[in-house]
Amino acid sequence: MSIFSTSTVNIDGAPSMKFLQTMRPHHWIKNVFVFAALLFGQKLTDLPAVGKAIGAFFCFCLAASAVYIFNDIVDRKADSLHPEKCSRPIAAGSLSVRLATVMSIVCAGLAIIGSFTLARYFALIVVLYIVLMVLYSLLLKRAMILDCLAISIGFCLRAIAGAVVVGVFISPWLIICTFALCLFLAFSKRRSEIAQLRADSESFRQTLAGYTPELLAHMVDVTSGLAIVSFLLYAMDARTVERFGTINLVYTSPLVVYCIFRLSALMQKGKFSGPVRLILADLPFQIGLALWVLSCIGIIYAGRLG
Repeated sequence: MSIFSTSTVNIDGAPSMKFLQTMRPHHWIKNVFVFAALLFGQKLTDLPAVGKAIGAFFCFCLAASAVYIFNDIVDRKADSLHPEKCSRPIAAGSLSVRLATVMSIVCAGLAIIGSFTLARYFALIVVLYIVLMVLYSLLLKRAMILDCLAISIGFCLRAIAGAVVVGVFISPWLIICTFALCLFLAFSKRRSEIAQLRADSESFRQTLAGYTPELLAHMVDVTSGLAIVSFLLYAMDARTVERFGTINLVYTSPLVVYCIFRLSALMQKGKFSGPVRLILADLPFQIGLALWVLSCIGIIYAGRLG
């Protein structure tokens, strides 16, 4: 079984499988934002930088897992009533709170220790990420709009951390693009939750009481537009053109638009419980994303490849 499978692990299986399920490895795909600096910083051919980025990726995987476990402990009662989350080991009672707490502390500790071996400022970002996500689990997730803002800031910290660990400048436009894109994903997930849970949505997530399908549709439209425009501004920025020696990055925008609009359409219909499941399951989206990444690599490294 692939560790990135979106299927539910059998909670009656071995303890190691319960631990793995609680760490949510299929959500580690979110940490690919760490690699953005490798691509846009022209470091893909720098083996030491690639090694540091891979190390940063795994540090964030451990940090994220520590937060996921902590969140499952906090939400275990509500999760036990959820049609999907009830199968999580902590919510189902097959993994004790005491053992889960130890797991969370160990994952956080390993993430912080590992990050210090890579870069001091990177370790600071990892600590900030953990603190922010703990605040999210305890408080911010219950505050409308602030819940999605916190999630988006967490993704921006990943992108900034990737730049710090490989030692490259990261454009403010890329940070804005990342923030807007992740806000779009967060609002899309809320819209999908309402579409799936319908009348029971407020029982499983308190903030859904303040969101309406119409409001979320407006938020999705605004944030998706902001993400697209900020990417175009990055592609046309004088620093970007000077660095890459071309403005051709702007011509990848049709792929950006396609991926964003397809994700929006499927999420608003409630076909997927979250962006991660869609990304791992929808072939047209995967093809569009792969083509965009390959196009960016070809354009950014065209000069070096002759």
